Amino acid sequence: MKKFKNSIIFLTGGTGSFGNAFTDYTLKKINPKKLIIFSRDESKQWDMAKKYEKFKNLEFVIGDIRDKETLQKAMKNSQYVIHAAATKIVPTAETNPLECIKTNILGSANVIDSAKINNVKRVVALSTDKACNPVNLYGATKLAADKLFVSSNQIKEKKK
Repeated sequence: MKKFKNSIIFLTGGTGSFGNAFTDYTLKKINPKKLIIFSRDESKQWDMAKKYEKFKNLEFVIGDIRDKETLQKAMKNSQYVIHAAATKIVPTAETNPLECIKTNILGSANVIDSAKINNVKRVVALSTDKACNPVNLYGATKLAADKLFVSSNQIKEKKK
């Protein structure tokens, strides 16, 4: 965690449950140069901004990982990316399959591409136990996203 001190961290899905816990810990224990919360939930961003108003190293950006152009611009100068954005509710994924695919697979691909374009040092992508043996669309999309991240690391390793 020392490497995060004085660095710029970009957090996708930053207003979710993981994002809130990560933000709380990071601001209080690590003190990065900047923590950028990237999410599409304006209301939750507003609530977080009020909760952490004393922290001047916190920035909020409205955006969706499905919008590659906005994501790429918002990620500029970031050194680390924590990718927590996802459609996570199983029934929502089942009744809105294309939306789940757009977020969990295509959105993850956008995170990978944006991180490469912005020369990000490291990306940490959250997964789920449901990806190891998927029985529903949510698990299947998270498995596909995991494969994208693994593949992108292998390509990077081969270039070295």
